[in-house]
Amino acid sequence: MPLSLNDLENHLFNCADIIRDAVDPTDYKEYILPLVYYKSISDEFEKQYAENLEEYGEDFARRKNLYDTPVVPEGYLWEDLRAVSDNVDQALNEAFDALTEENPELQGLFRADYIDAEALDDDRLGKLVEHLNKYDLDRDSIPPDMLGEAYMDLVRHFAEEEGKSGGQFFTPPQIVNLCVRLVDEFEDGMTFHDPTVGSGGMLIEAARYYREEQGGDPTKLKFTGQEINPDIAAIAKMNLSVNGLEGTIEREDSLSSPQFTNDDDNELTRFDRVLANFPFSADWDKDGLQDDPYGRFDWHEKLPRADRGDYAFIMHMAEQLKAPDSGDDSGGKAAIVIPHGVLFRKHEARYRKHMLENDMVEAIVGLPENLFQNVSIPSAILVLNTDKPAERENEVQFIHAADEDFYRELSNQNELTDSGLDHVVENFRNWTTEERVSRTVSLDEIRENDHNLNIALYVDTTEPEEDIDVQEELGKLRDLQAERNEIESRMNQHMGALNYE
Repeated sequence: MPLSLNDLENHLFNCADIIRDAVDPTDYKEYILPLVYYKSISDEFEKQYAENLEEYGEDFARRKNLYDTPVVPEGYLWEDLRAVSDNVDQALNEAFDALTEENPELQGLFRADYIDAEALDDDRLGKLVEHLNKYDLDRDSIPPDMLGEAYMDLVRHFAEEEGKSGGQFFTPPQIVNLCVRLVDEFEDGMTFHDPTVGSGGMLIEAARYYREEQGGDPTKLKFTGQEINPDIAAIAKMNLSVNGLEGTIEREDSLSSPQFTNDDDNELTRFDRVLANFPFSADWDKDGLQDDPYGRFDWHEKLPRADRGDYAFIMHMAEQLKAPDSGDDSGGKAAIVIPHGVLFRKHEARYRKHMLENDMVEAIVGLPENLFQNVSIPSAILVLNTDKPAERENEVQFIHAADEDFYRELSNQNELTDSGLDHVVENFRNWTTEERVSRTVSLDEIRENDHNLNIALYVDTTEPEEDIDVQEELGKLRDLQAERNEIESRMNQHMGALNYE
């Protein structure tokens, strides 16, 4: 009987039970995710090796050009790891080092040091390796999209285990799905980028959406991302690989040291789609980037505050979009998760003015509060488009998706519902004005409000008052008055009997 996705997800997450109490929950991902990845590589290599051995013989079967998966060195297959009973931590470290040496493209991917985790003794590590041995993870046994979905679910579980800090590398899947759908209409050859890529969820969802919703081949799309945290960048690389996607994940801070550039022309690389959930109101190197060589922060002579880098990230991403006025054949679109303050903070009106007057703002979707593990405040999605269709020029659509119709309350946070997501997307695609939900607003009206983008200025977000049946309410009042008169009459009788005035 084929393994179900649910069974696979449970199987992978049970790895955490084996090392629970031996390492901090914030470190689960460091020790388990690389092992799952190694197991999938070893199983796929072993399958392909057997095929190559039969076809080409032992002298040629290990030639790298015969494989579309990393080559596992002799002595380091999964079966070899299972055979180790002493110093398992050292054996695992050596296996990852050998795999990286054999496949230089994996450099920087495996960062865990199993020897450093003193509580991960031979017994626990042996059980972990044996547990993962239960199922084959080669592509014939587990399709890449299924393994990728289970791997992403494992990342989500570990983010939940970490609690608040886990939100730094994982965006809830419903928000990711909404971002992707707000910039869809994908085509072969398109480029996708996330400058704060985290564990890669935005890119993975774009690939899944193209395959499952549009019937496309995601291997014909190009995925790139940048991540400041080297451990999380490694997870993003593994995540892309497990999902059968080729992509490039670079390390470093996207603002201070952008890695995707055309240095000959002092330009950032421009993409068809940019998807991102940047760290809200983070510090940034304002002083060091006063004279940015790529001209990213020129929306106003005054740069965003050093302790509030929201608009620095937005400017950076706007510069990363393809645009006809920059010589590109087509425009680019971005879906960016933002804190609500970006829409109305007074001192940032100068930046809103620039992007509005350049007609790159297509829509703003207000989201409920408490959707993230690390941020309880309400957020929104800013949709940018450098080549808006003629019928949408000089207009912005505001969508209020923060009412209970759009989400459900869970034990520790809220979650957007499928029907809520569909409602938002349908209104956006049809450019709909719907009472208390959405409205398309002219740029002239926004100018009258000093470029304030607070959703409540344009969509009535107040709860509707219930209709009052006047006759029914008067009847209730008469009944209450009659009841009061009866009580007062009885009270007067009692008072008289007691000679009490």
